[in-house]
Amino acid sequence: MLAVTAIASIGSAGAQTAVAAANSGPVDVLSAGSLQDLMQSQIGPAFEKATGYTLNNFSMGSTALASSIAGGTLRGDVFISASPAVNTSLEGAGNGNWVSWYAQFASSPLVLGYDPGSKFAQALKTKPWYVVISEPGFLIGRTDPTTDPKGVLADEALDRVAAKHHLPELETLATESSDVFPETSLVGELQAGQLDAGFFYGVEASAADIKTVPLTGTSLSGKYTITILNKAPHEAAAIAFVNFLLGKNGQKILAKNGVTSAKPEVTDIRFAPIGVDSALR
Repeated sequence: MLAVTAIASIGSAGAQTAVAAANSGPVDVLSAGSLQDLMQSQIGPAFEKATGYTLNNFSMGSTALASSIAGGTLRGDVFISASPAVNTSLEGAGNGNWVSWYAQFASSPLVLGYDPGSKFAQALKTKPWYVVISEPGFLIGRTDPTTDPKGVLADEALDRVAAKHHLPELETLATESSDVFPETSLVGELQAGQLDAGFFYGVEASAADIKTVPLTGTSLSGKYTITILNKAPHEAAAIAFVNFLLGKNGQKILAKNGVTSAKPEVTDIRFAPIGVDSALR
């Protein structure tokens, strides 16, 4: 079984030491792969400093995360998905009753991130993106639509512009497997110069300092949801994390990284644990 390992919490001086002493322990967060860099480099440290809890984050494609939760191979306290629809696979007795409620709290646009050292970089700045990626030799990456909602959106973007501009080669791209990469490794592939461009959410491009161009002709976004999983082993820490992420400090971090926040849309607040519902209203 793959489990997130607890790490001892680290306090800070003065008042932060007192908070840490009262709130020691981990919270295990299972988050969409597009949030991996942001969770590790910004949200995690800020959350730990504010609360005293220790954040253990594990990221991969949202659909793959849900499958692992349902199959019992991955355990956690908080689940953050990049698509509301993914939560339905964890709802109800037939799916293990892992999710009873969730809140859609933010979105991030689908963009094309590119390598500034690519021979196609200048063309991407001056020509329509769908023309440039059709050129011979262009190497583009996307995620697997069977494990990651972003892969579904990338295929939708390709299909839309292919139909609109009569570019059948883009429809072909949407069916190939050679350009498919795990969500958590796609950033590294681009940064290593193995790709000319890839489909990303604005938030992951911002966190990784990736240059982007908008996907003109489309308007697609990842829609982030959050829930505390039923049977969460660290419920108090999970409540603290949800309150932090949806609170003022968490929202500032999200906004700085290209995430558009909105008043949370909650599916059924009656099932949210006591202590978190104020952050959802």
